[in-house]
Amino acid sequence: MFHSIDQNTDEWLEMRGGKVTGSAISKIMANGDKAFGEPAKRLAVDIAIEQIKGAPILNNYSNDHMERGHEQEPIARALYEDEYFCSVDNGGFFDNGFTGCSPDGLVNTDGVVEIKSVIPSVQYKTIKRGAYDPSYRWQLVFNLKETGRDWIDYISFCAEFPVGNQLFIERIQAESLGVEFDQIEKRLAEFFQLVEQVKSDVRLAA
Repeated sequence: MFHSIDQNTDEWLEMRGGKVTGSAISKIMANGDKAFGEPAKRLAVDIAIEQIKGAPILNNYSNDHMERGHEQEPIARALYEDEYFCSVDNGGFFDNGFTGCSPDGLVNTDGVVEIKSVIPSVQYKTIKRGAYDPSYRWQLVFNLKETGRDWIDYISFCAEFPVGNQLFIERIQAESLGVEFDQIEKRLAEFFQLVEQVKSDVRLAA
């Protein structure tokens, strides 16, 4: 279910509570078919507590990269709109029960965008690679799966690059990701078993 809601608001935070979201999926997918690593185990504890209490664990952590993204995302979005002659609508929140995502924007009825504001050295690596930053692979795949849209544009923006050359854009089609969608489904089933075990342990300790 899609909710047209502003991100980073109290209501948005409430909706995300107890769910696996795009920003966390890489922790779950990190080790492939192997045992979950410590980041995934910590995430399972947080989600278990949120589900038991029915409220999100508030985290006010912020850093320079996050602040940079909040400040520069509107600039990147405007440049993208000018280049593709389109309008990017509010990404809102896609609620699919125990999973959900908040894409950076929606394009028409079939597209979604994910915007990353990066420093020059990171942008240069992306340009040389000719492809999106692989550290965001599972977030991109997950956001396509959760939204049910046909494609996602990965937008890498560097304000320090020369005007006219500040964007790197790569489009990924959902139809090419059947294997990855299945991998996420399998891994999520295993992860939610871990969440249920944590919930059971917490309740027994009471």
